Amino acid sequence: MGEERTVPDAVTLAVLQGRLEQIADEMDATLYRSAFNPIIAEARDACHGLYDAETGETLVQGTRGLPIFVGAMAFAVRAVIARVAEEGGLSPGDTFAFNDCYAGGTHLNDMRLVRPVFRDGRLFCWLASAGHWLDVGGNVAGGYNARATESLQEGFRLPVVKLLRAGRIDRDLMAVMQANTRTPLSNWGDLNGQLNALDLGERRLAALLDEYGEAVVRGAFAALSDRAARMMEERIAALPEGDYAFEDFLDNDGIEDAPLRIALDMRIRGGRMLLDFARSARACQGPVNISRATAIACCYVALKHAFPEVPANAGVLRPVSFAIPEGSILDAPAPRPMGGYTETILRVIGVVFGALAKADPARATAAPFGTINALSLSGHRADGSRFVMFCFFGGGLGGNPEGDGLHHANNPISMATIPPVEILEAAYPVLFTDWALRPDSGGEGEHRGGVGAIYGIETLAPGRTEVALLGERGRFPPFGVNGGGPGALNRFTWTDEHGTHSPPMASKLAGVTLPPGGRVRLETPGGGGWGDPARRDPAARARDIRRGFVSAGKAP
Repeated sequence: MGEERTVPDAVTLAVLQGRLEQIADEMDATLYRSAFNPIIAEARDACHGLYDAETGETLVQGTRGLPIFVGAMAFAVRAVIARVAEEGGLSPGDTFAFNDCYAGGTHLNDMRLVRPVFRDGRLFCWLASAGHWLDVGGNVAGGYNARATESLQEGFRLPVVKLLRAGRIDRDLMAVMQANTRTPLSNWGDLNGQLNALDLGERRLAALLDEYGEAVVRGAFAALSDRAARMMEERIAALPEGDYAFEDFLDNDGIEDAPLRIALDMRIRGGRMLLDFARSARACQGPVNISRATAIACCYVALKHAFPEVPANAGVLRPVSFAIPEGSILDAPAPRPMGGYTETILRVIGVVFGALAKADPARATAAPFGTINALSLSGHRADGSRFVMFCFFGGGLGGNPEGDGLHHANNPISMATIPPVEILEAAYPVLFTDWALRPDSGGEGEHRGGVGAIYGIETLAPGRTEVALLGERGRFPPFGVNGGGPGALNRFTWTDEHGTHSPPMASKLAGVTLPPGGRVRLETPGGGGWGDPARRDPAARARDIRRGFVSAGKAP
């Protein structure tokens, strides 16, 4: 920013850091409390942040929002900045909306709102909100279409458009958006929750600027970014210099039953890191492609996990460079489908963990379960109204130098939580018959991987219920490190009037319907193990058996 900056003293900087993070946290809380959609209200699949006026770089993120959204949002804000540079006309109260996964988005269900913040007639920064809307059209209710071969089959694609002009909503545009979803009321509620979150953030930031002045807050933004860059450079410099390679695979793309490589060559030299993904697969037919913005955001999340003490802003990536070939599965062009981006980003985070484990085994963390198992059940209630139940599910996290992995946790892409069974049963015509830990699913090791879970769901709708699943780890289990064993594979089955079946693609399914009383069963992977299993404490082994994490006959 070209305006005046005043670098605050250490105490003031610490206070401002907390105040700024609190603004983002309050924005998150506002949306969680007002959203109509359980995936936002209960699972917290959303985020908010503050972004640089000129570059769009991340200035501040909260402590509760989805980190993968925050990392990708910088590219979304840059898309808005580019639109404004072309067309002009930016005014206070304007708000842009879009879900374009090729312009700083992730997949079409994730709606982004970006708003300028003005002070004395000049742009000071941007506020941004992202939330997972329940349905945005497409061939499969909920958007996770495992058979999609282009984004048009996943939902409507909204480019960067001005939804609010000087605070007034464009009703014509809103009508178009409402007409292209199975859940217009849910989306309307989520949109208003996001707008209210931006309103609150604007008020809180104005109060902070009134108290400290723009120059001091600008100085804090710069100081926090510089600190993050310096700390990350120091931590990279502490790693042994060298080249470290790691690769993992996706089961398939849902169209062709062939594995897809996600490969990383990591180079560490002089406090800088190169993340080279040139050996990864080319863009595929099915919906597991991601954009370059999303790939970089994955690496941001992975590095923040590895070095949690580094402040969360754009400075994290200043000593890091990327080689991501155009046209690869990590930088796919339009209209390649991206609905299942969640599966690919988990594999990218995993290979960063794997390469870091080779550079510094003492800091190594085994792979988490590595799939969100995006499951949607949709149909009509007894009163004829439409329902779309979308949900993601937990599994085991990897063993680590400090201890065993967590059981039935969420993946390391987010701070999201698994929606409670009571909420899902109250909102949709379903009955959960199973919700339990899965024995023998965590990888063996000195520090064992956490165990996954078993979920059983019975359909209660009077007509047939459509089922779709987009998952992973059905053929390539979560890896262990430092001699640890792999976690269990993912398993999915459904039972209808013709018996019990498994997906031909192992982890992906579309086009199946269940009669009333039909059932689905999901058994999620555990995390990989850390270290030689022979070194595990005998008391810990006995505890594993006593608590049911390991069957007596399978304990080493």
